[in-house]
Amino acid sequence: MGFRFDLLMFMIVLLSVPVLSNLILSNVDRRIDLTTQAVRITSTLKVENTGSDLVSEVLLAFPDDQAKHLAYLTATNNEGKGKAKSSSVSFPVDVVRPKGMHPSLTFYSVSLPKGLGKGASLTLDVLAVFAHALQPFPERITQPDIQLVVFNETAHYLSPYAVKVQSLTVKLPDARIESFSKIENTKIHGSEVKYGPYENLPPFSYSSIVVHFEANQPFAIAQQLIREIEISHWGNVQVTEHYNLVHGGAQSKGEFSRLDYQARPHVRGASAIRHLVAKLPPRAHSIYYRDEIGNISTSKLWGDPKKTELVIEPRYPMFGGWRTAFTIGYGLPLQDFLFHSEGKRYLNISFGSPINEVVIDTLIVKVVLPEGSADISVSAPFPVKQGQETKFSHLDVVGRPVIVLEKTNVVLEHNQHFQVYYKFSSLSMFGEPLMLISGFFFLFVACIIYMHADLSISKSSPSYLAKLQWDEVQAGVQQVRNIFDRCLTLHDKLEASLRDLSRTGDVQACKASRKAVDGLLKDISKDLKPLLLSLQSSPQAAQILPKCSICKTSNATS
Repeated sequence: MGFRFDLLMFMIVLLSVPVLSNLILSNVDRRIDLTTQAVRITSTLKVENTGSDLVSEVLLAFPDDQAKHLAYLTATNNEGKGKAKSSSVSFPVDVVRPKGMHPSLTFYSVSLPKGLGKGASLTLDVLAVFAHALQPFPERITQPDIQLVVFNETAHYLSPYAVKVQSLTVKLPDARIESFSKIENTKIHGSEVKYGPYENLPPFSYSSIVVHFEANQPFAIAQQLIREIEISHWGNVQVTEHYNLVHGGAQSKGEFSRLDYQARPHVRGASAIRHLVAKLPPRAHSIYYRDEIGNISTSKLWGDPKKTELVIEPRYPMFGGWRTAFTIGYGLPLQDFLFHSEGKRYLNISFGSPINEVVIDTLIVKVVLPEGSADISVSAPFPVKQGQETKFSHLDVVGRPVIVLEKTNVVLEHNQHFQVYYKFSSLSMFGEPLMLISGFFFLFVACIIYMHADLSISKSSPSYLAKLQWDEVQAGVQQVRNIFDRCLTLHDKLEASLRDLSRTGDVQACKASRKAVDGLLKDISKDLKPLLLSLQSSPQAAQILPKCSICKTSNATS
């Protein structure tokens, strides 16, 4: 009932919108591709000017609930059919707000550079890509269940112009269709549902259709992808991609059985993400794939002169609602992506992810330029949010300028080349090597100076003289201690002679021993006298001299 009420209100809104009658669409052929998670609608419009004034724009209308999922929109000039068909001119497309139009509709203006005169016609190919336009139904499934999704659209082409003839073809990933809206002129051929042709439709015609079908392809969504592209003028472009990935399909409920999955992976995990394929440039090298735990070895790499493919497998199969984060890094030859033009250098490299099946909610591309780059500008084939920051790396002084480009709802069609222009002096390339060489040179010079320099204190300084005097005092004190030890030895000899006297009564032997000791003591006194005079003359021995004087007195007493 809610859906019917919303449809009724929308029809009332359309009836209240004024009609633009200068143009008519004589033929509209729409093809909707639902084989991937990104919905692609290709519309071939034959536009005729029935008015008298020159028309310079064609309006495209989308309901707001559909426009919020619009990721990519382009309009090209279509000429010829079959092999002669060529889409040669791409027209500018901008959001506009025509007067009198209801705010529930979003309009895009396709600008015609040459204009469309009275009675003239033009055939346009309009490609609209939508992200998150397929809704899982049911929203939660178990491991062995198949994934079903719902898609809502209008069988009649929603346009502010009258349509003479129009048809619609909906291409599904498989012929197994749960249900689809059956209205006038509805046919089904295998995996395609066809509506029309319908003739003489008034402006803003709307006929809602719903297709409920099986879609077991994985819904790999990068909620955030940060691509860092670092330029080194020494011959390399280093690309590092940080993925925050989630399976955006029907949420998984119940327990996961590894045994059932390995036994019948295409039945017990039909919608799971088993692997992803990254199509890298042909001469990519130094490729790695890791997550927070470390390097992931479950990957395969092969290449040829045209491309390099990296097949990566997460650590576990990803079911609906499951998440993972990983990093891919690789190097590229500088000469393949850096060029010169009008005195400037410019990087020419792809914008989007090399993994085609991933839809990116937020993509941040950081281009790290060499230190010293100036006069920086960016040329992108579609609108992006631009910013600039600074990154410091090895031997940087002022830091490297970083161009930051941000875009939401990024799909495969955004994987186009963009350019970053900048000026850089070739002499600046030698800044870091010269800095490194200078650093080593000064280090070696400092080592040589240190090894050959006399770092001792000057011999004429007061502190050096005081140190010499203190050394002399210490030497004198040591000699006094040696003399004192000799005195103690002589005292021991006298005591030994006295003990022999008391034991043997030999007085002559005792007197002879006493006489010998006295002679030695006199010699010791002669040696001690100059030492004491030297200590008395030195101010450094003021605290030690009294003890040495006591030693002299003790020696004299002995």
